[in-house]
Amino acid sequence: TWTSSSNRSREDSWLKSLFVRKVDPRKDAHSNLLAKKETSNLYKLQFHNVKPECLEAYNKICQEVLPKIHEDKHYPCTLVGTWNTWYGEQDQAVHLWRYEGGYPALTEVMNKLRENKEFLEFRKARSDMLLSRKNQLLLEFSFWNEPVPRSGPNIYELRSYQLRPGTMIEWGNYWARAIRFRQDGNEAVGGFFSQIGQLYMVHHLWAYRDLQTREDIRNAAWHKHGWEELVYYTVPLIQEMESRIMIPLKTSPLQ
Repeated sequence: TWTSSSNRSREDSWLKSLFVRKVDPRKDAHSNLLAKKETSNLYKLQFHNVKPECLEAYNKICQEVLPKIHEDKHYPCTLVGTWNTWYGEQDQAVHLWRYEGGYPALTEVMNKLRENKEFLEFRKARSDMLLSRKNQLLLEFSFWNEPVPRSGPNIYELRSYQLRPGTMIEWGNYWARAIRFRQDGNEAVGGFFSQIGQLYMVHHLWAYRDLQTREDIRNAAWHKHGWEELVYYTVPLIQEMESRIMIPLKTSPLQ
């Protein structure tokens, strides 16, 4: 009896092994494998859904207060860009901040802003204009362009991908090659992946002169040898994706 139960247990464990995915032990975190090593920048992406009747007033106070924080050397942060969504979720503002020095810089900025009377008044006024808000903390992919100020006029596309958990390294490996196909028109602005907030999120930020230019550049990529293959392999990694077309505010460093 012991022998038969031992055999059955071995058979059960063999059968289970057929259905269990083997995972190689990782030697390091995603953030260390995929992020830029030469910088310790942390990014914050904010989505603010504004009451439709308040959007103009919201933009006005943002354009008055946010550039002051951006320009003040007292704060180790930079306003990378600030936009309104044109196509996608309506009456939405999107802000992207960079913290030079990672989490300690973020903490320093937050602590200093708590003592900034003008900013506290701005937050109070802003809260009356909002329906909802959310944010994410991000790192930038090592192989993507550094987001630097650019002159306009441009429209911006923020393509957001919710990946299947466990596929971020795979995504990085494919896009490290794919980004080379998208440099001809200087359209690549920045690529990021989430650390806090909604996880396994990837954001690609692109700039185009207009919607037709966007269409032409994206179509041209399909004529490049290798692009189709990379799309074929990355699509199964995605659970959900979203595209926002955004217009920069007048004070945005990305115009």
